[in-house]
Amino acid sequence: MAHLHDIGRFTTPPDLSDMEAYAREAFATIPDELRQYLDEVIVQVQDFPDDETLEEMDCESPFDLLGLYRGVAMAYKSAQDNPEDIDTVYLYRRAILDYWCETGEDLVDVVRHVLIHEIGHHLGLSDEDMERIEAEA
Repeated sequence: MAHLHDIGRFTTPPDLSDMEAYAREAFATIPDELRQYLDEVIVQVQDFPDDETLEEMDCESPFDLLGLYRGVAMAYKSAQDNPEDIDTVYLYRRAILDYWCETGEDLVDVVRHVLIHEIGHHLGLSDEDMERIEAEA
C-alpha cells in the first residue's frame, strides 16, 4: 500500500485500496469542527457511481461526480430515522484521478477537498461554510 509520500512514484494509477488509504489519511486531517460529528459516517471508495446515481444526479458522464453524501443531513435527523440507514460518503476513484490529472493538485488534497465537501452536506453546511473551514485548516 502506498503512503502519501509515495504518490509521486506511481507507475500505474492508485487503485481502490490506495485511494482508501488516502481517504483515511485525509479524514484524519479534517478539522475537529467537522470531525466531531462523524462517528456514524462511513467512507466508501468506488471506481464510479452506479447508473441509478448518475441518473439521479443528472450526470452526463460518470466522471462528473467526484463524491456523494448519502444519508439524512444532521439538520433533518430525528428520533424516527431508521438506524440501519448509515450515512455514507462515496468517493469515486476514476473521477478523482481524472480531476487530479487535469488540475495537477496534490492527490491527497483533492481527496480531502471532496471529503470535506461531502461531509459538509452531511452537516447541512453551505458551500461558503465548507470553503471557510477548508481554508482555515
